[in-house]
Amino acid sequence: MHFPGLLYQLYERRLVRSLDRANVPRHVGVILDGNRRWARALGTPASHGHRRGADKITELLQWSEEAGVEVVTLWMLSTDNLQRDPVEVAELLEIIATAVDKLADTGRWRLRVVGAQELLPAGVAERLSRAGTRTDGVAGLQVNVAIGYGGRHEITDAVRSLLRERAEAGQSIEDVAAEIGVDDITAHLYTKGQPDPDLVIRTSGEQRLGGFLLWQSVHSEYYFCEVYWPDFRRVDFLRALRDYAQRERRLGR
Repeated sequence: MHFPGLLYQLYERRLVRSLDRANVPRHVGVILDGNRRWARALGTPASHGHRRGADKITELLQWSEEAGVEVVTLWMLSTDNLQRDPVEVAELLEIIATAVDKLADTGRWRLRVVGAQELLPAGVAERLSRAGTRTDGVAGLQVNVAIGYGGRHEITDAVRSLLRERAEAGQSIEDVAAEIGVDDITAHLYTKGQPDPDLVIRTSGEQRLGGFLLWQSVHSEYYFCEVYWPDFRRVDFLRALRDYAQRERRLGR
């Protein structure tokens, strides 16, 4: 093994040993950013970056399992991304659907597809739904794949769902307005029944959320990583966990 590779392995092992197992985030959200710029830097098509980024997902889930994380939410495609060039979007949707199929085929993780599925082509939405259904009986790591996802859209959908539910129960809009609370909206989010993300990681050096889990991340810790998503390594993930463990979480108090 060449010397730099040996140093990398030694450093990775050191990070693993230093990890505070009693202070690992239950839920980690990841904004998979930088696929296109990674490909552009290599002089290759955007699809090359998207495919390499899709291949990286299995590694991340394995690292999360090993660390003791319970829930991972992956932001794979935003509602804004759907406004890109139609040819690129169609190619990206095929890459994403294939990646989700492969994750489901492992039988290792329980998948939940979250996002505005009505904004996706019907065939893609159906394919994603079938992949998620195939994992319904799987125990262990819960994986949310956010596709056609936007935080504002999610909150809007949650409020609509709540209003429809109350209307079907015979309540007037005045009654709903008088009673509605934070927990009522939380119960209608895409991630209902899951803990809020403790840690949100964004790759590529961008230091913004861009609408990711707006409601759920109010008390999350954020970690911004300089590397593009296709180059994200285990040491980068371990550094994020180490940084999280060293913070004093006030949870708004």
